[in-house]
Amino acid sequence: MINQRVFLVVLDSVGIGEMPDAAKYKDEGSNTLKAASKSDKFSMPNMQKLGLFNIDNVDCWPQCEAPIGSYARMKEASNGKDTTIGHWEISGVISEKPLPTFPNGFPKELIDKLKEATGREILCNKPYSGTDVIRDYGKEHMETGALIVYTSADSVLQIAAHEDIVPIEQLYSYCEMARQICQGEEWGVGRIIARPFEGEHPFKRTTNRHDYSLEPPRTTILDLLVENGYEVRAVGKINDIFAGKGITDTVRTKNNMEGVDRMLEYSKQDFNGLCFVNLVDYDMLYGHRNDVHGYANALTEFDNRIPEILEALNENDILMITADHGCDPSTTSTDHSREYTPLVIYGNNVRENVNLGTRETFADIGATILDLFNINVSTNGSSMVELIKKTY
Repeated sequence: MINQRVFLVVLDSVGIGEMPDAAKYKDEGSNTLKAASKSDKFSMPNMQKLGLFNIDNVDCWPQCEAPIGSYARMKEASNGKDTTIGHWEISGVISEKPLPTFPNGFPKELIDKLKEATGREILCNKPYSGTDVIRDYGKEHMETGALIVYTSADSVLQIAAHEDIVPIEQLYSYCEMARQICQGEEWGVGRIIARPFEGEHPFKRTTNRHDYSLEPPRTTILDLLVENGYEVRAVGKINDIFAGKGITDTVRTKNNMEGVDRMLEYSKQDFNGLCFVNLVDYDMLYGHRNDVHGYANALTEFDNRIPEILEALNENDILMITADHGCDPSTTSTDHSREYTPLVIYGNNVRENVNLGTRETFADIGATILDLFNINVSTNGSSMVELIKKTY
C-alpha cells in the first residue's frame, strides 16, 4: 500500500485519560479530553464521525454508530510526558531516560555560563507560569535589562524578554547560546524556548515564541523518508522539535487556525511524502493556564475545519490525527499530564470503523507511515497498515 501523501496532525496535549503509571508523574485522574468536553464551548461532531469517541475508554461524548475512520488509543512507551519526547516517539524514537528537569531552578554553574555568554544578568531562575513570570519580573527586567530565565515541570529552559528591551533576533541569539550550553545528560533540557513579551504592565506575551530542541538521539522516520527520496513538510513547531533534522520544507504559524491554513496550502501542492503538523494552542494557551472553556473552544474550532481538511485530500492521501501527551486544564497542576493519546486514521484506502485497540507505543504511527511508503526498515513500532488497508 504505497501512498502519495500522509498528513499527520498533532493536537498538542489532547490526552484521553491517565496511563497506568500516572501516579509516578503525579497525574492521577487526568483526562484532558473529558475535562474539555464538560464545557458548553465543546462540540466535535466531525471528529466523532472519524471515530474519536469510539476509542477504548473514551466515554466523554456519544460514540458514532459507523465511524468513517480507523481509530486507536496510543500508549507512551518513553519515560516522560513532554512535547519533545512525545514527538520523538511518534517518529520512532523511544526515550528510556527522561530529559532532565530543574524543580529548584538551574545550577549556579549553568547560570554563570549563560550570564557570561549573553553579557546580561539573570532574573527568577525557578519554575514559574509563563504569564505570572512576566507579571512578577517584567518591571525589573525593563529597568535593568536582565533576562528572565525560568523553567517548569517539563525539561525546558525559557528566556523571557520584552521586545523593546531585547530585540527578537537578539533573544533568539541568546537562546542559541543557551542551547549550546545545555547539552549532555546533566543539562541537556529538551527545549530552550524564547518567550518574548510586549506592552506595559500587565505585559502580554507575543506570538514570536521560538523553540530550540535537542537533536533526536537516533534516526527518525523523518530522516528515513528523506533518505528514500520523499519530502517532509513541517507546519508549526515541528521543525523546532526536530532541530531541523529530516525536514525538507517548513513554515511557522502563529495559532492553530493558521496551522490548518498552511496544511491546506500544502495539500494543494504536488509533493510525495509527509506533511507533519503541530497545533500548539491547546497546550500553550489553555492547558498550561487551566482554561477549560478556552481549551474546549479551540477543539471546537479545529473540528469545524475537518470537512475542509477531508475535502482537500486526494484519492490516495491519508490523514492521521493524534496527540503527544496530556495537559488537563481542570486539575490543580498547570503542567503536562501522563495520558494516553488518541489516533484516528482516514483516507480513501483506509477501512472504516476499525478499532485498533490500545497500541503499546506512539512509535506505531511512525512504523505505519514507513510501511505506507514501502520503506522496509525495522523500527520500535509495529505497522498498522495490514489492519487498516482496504482490500479490493
